[in-house]
Amino acid sequence: MNPWIQLLCLWVLAALMMTLGWMWQRPRSNAGIVDVLWSCGVGGSAVLFAMLGDGAAWPRVVMAVLGGLWGMRLAAHLWKRVSGEPEDGRYRHLREHWNGNQLYFFLFFQFQAFLIVLFSLPFLSVAHNPETFGGWIAAGLIVWLISVIGEAIADAQLARFRSDEANRGRTCRAGLWRYSRHPNYFFEWIHWFAYVCLAVGSTRFWLAWSGPLVMYIFLRWISGIPYTETHALRSRGEDYRDYQRTTPMLFPWFPKRTER
Repeated sequence: MNPWIQLLCLWVLAALMMTLGWMWQRPRSNAGIVDVLWSCGVGGSAVLFAMLGDGAAWPRVVMAVLGGLWGMRLAAHLWKRVSGEPEDGRYRHLREHWNGNQLYFFLFFQFQAFLIVLFSLPFLSVAHNPETFGGWIAAGLIVWLISVIGEAIADAQLARFRSDEANRGRTCRAGLWRYSRHPNYFFEWIHWFAYVCLAVGSTRFWLAWSGPLVMYIFLRWISGIPYTETHALRSRGEDYRDYQRTTPMLFPWFPKRTER
């Protein structure tokens, strides 16, 4: 199937899914479902393109398994937060800023459908890769394991910290969070290099680099770190400012020593 047709099919499915998600959040006032659906959509696109692609079998099979498992793990983690906690502070802020205007929320959900298509481009590259390089497939598996395990550990450490009422209003500095203010984002970014490895030999190899490049741009300057840290400063104030002064933003390193 023509790659453009594949992208169009994915966009239609993603737009429909996000419309249902928008309808779900209206009576519940919880737009956090958009993150769950985004994870499902991007992970599902790996499976969809693996089935529709005409490349070598092994890169497609490995991509479908890795992308699908990544999406399922992230979606399950986010669903626990959405179903068990009040609306995320980022979305509460948007709700207040937009005065609850549902048209704006609908457009926001549809923008996420577009982002699913954008982040599916590395999978398209792998799906049409005619080559099978055992070494690069092994490298992709190693990168994927390191990134997914690292992100899962960071998520679990933060969830454990937040579950303790004594930590309300405080900043998590446990485990990986001692060395990076956003270790979950760091490992999420690393994850996308797995598909660069799987795409080696593809005539559309350059598309695979869109994953780590676009993810870094979004995490660093658009929707990841800026929104998260703005909300953290509103809710935790000076404690988070001290965390900013002592702890690297994204790339893990030893924290600076300061008097608190």
